[in-house]
Amino acid sequence: MSKSSLGDTLWDNFKQIFIAVILAIVIKTYIVEAYKIPSQSMEDTLLVGDFLLANKFVYGARLPLVDWRLPALDKPEQGDVVIFIWPQDGMTKYIKRCVAGPGDTVEIKDKIVYVNSEVFELPEHGKFIDTTPAGEVVVKPRLPGGLDSRDNFGAFVVPQGCYFMMGDNRDNSFDSRYWGVVPYELILGEAMLVHWSWDDDKYPSPEVSVSDPLSVPRLFIYNAIHFFQKVRWGRLLGVIS
Repeated sequence: MSKSSLGDTLWDNFKQIFIAVILAIVIKTYIVEAYKIPSQSMEDTLLVGDFLLANKFVYGARLPLVDWRLPALDKPEQGDVVIFIWPQDGMTKYIKRCVAGPGDTVEIKDKIVYVNSEVFELPEHGKFIDTTPAGEVVVKPRLPGGLDSRDNFGAFVVPQGCYFMMGDNRDNSFDSRYWGVVPYELILGEAMLVHWSWDDDKYPSPEVSVSDPLSVPRLFIYNAIHFFQKVRWGRLLGVIS
């Protein structure tokens, strides 16, 4: 192969790789991004170890390095499963269900959620986990002085430009009942589907330690052996609703 042919081949390969990288960045920044579920707050809609894809385009993707966002096709609606930046630190990504939008009135009476005086039903896979030994659901009353509690809240009017978010695991979710509403500018995207799901509970992976050089291959071998048991096959490509 001549030097010119070799140079042309290298240049063609470089262009293909460069274009692929640019497309990947564009897709991740403006259209779709992957997220991993780290907590139990959205069970059983989403489980710890679920990897999901979110549509960033629908709510108007945020442009990197500048405080701008693209025009939105839609705004979050009641019932949407939304990924957003936690208002308390401006960094951590949370995922919750949108319960109410700007101007809506939210009230919780003995665990039942009302939006504009109408019941907001518990989602299909939502749940309450705080129960007595007899299996009865525990309802926490208002705090002294009539202050809000987990199970009795409001009435509260959602400010303009903001959204009220709650987890589907109602008794185990740190959400708008505790830290307030989510401004629209902190919303990142709408959850679409689970593309991968990894269950580490039945066969917990061995810990990796810097002081133990064999811990990494041990982890790899262990997960390879239990691969088929740890993948939640029935959840793959499941649409999130």
